[in-house]
Amino acid sequence: MPIYEYKCRKCGKQFEAFQGITEPDLKTCKFCKGKVQKMMSLSSFSLKGTGWYATDYAGKKSQAAKTEKADASSSDSASVSSSDASSAADSKAD
Repeated sequence: MPIYEYKCRKCGKQFEAFQGITEPDLKTCKFCKGKVQKMMSLSSFSLKGTGWYATDYAGKKSQAAKTEKADASSSDSASVSSSDASSAADSKAD
């Protein structure tokens, strides 16, 4: 069950409430019965250990990245080959 944080507009106290996702938001402070505002807070969820991220996705490159790298290296060697061919043709003409 999620924990929601609320802050009272009247007394300024902050408190937590265990509520189901489908339950309506609280309207009154549990201390002074003033109006409350739901707060946005950080999640305490963290991934640790050898979970799905470390074993399935970390360090692996996508197939598209591998293809782009291969294309780039082949185009580099092709441009070198064409410059070698043009210089060879120039030397034969001399």
